[in-house]
Amino acid sequence: MTKEIGIGGLAVQVNCQGEGTLHVTVKPVGLSFPLECVDEEVSSTYNEIRLKRARSEGSIQVTAPSTVLWALTVER
Repeated sequence: MTKEIGIGGLAVQVNCQGEGTLHVTVKPVGLSFPLECVDEEVSSTYNEIRLKRARSEGSIQVTAPSTVLWALTVER
């Protein structure tokens, strides 16, 4: 997903289920984090940052093993 990122809050919520580690990277903001996912249980995390300047474009990358199901929500 690539889109212009304006000044203000940017929130990323991720849910996952299945054995493995999921990694989220928000570029060019510099936010990245892992989430340990487990079988038969939903793991989740929520991260929010405040941007002091706008970016002409940004992207979110999610990488996870094929054993992991995941859902991503991004809020502005």
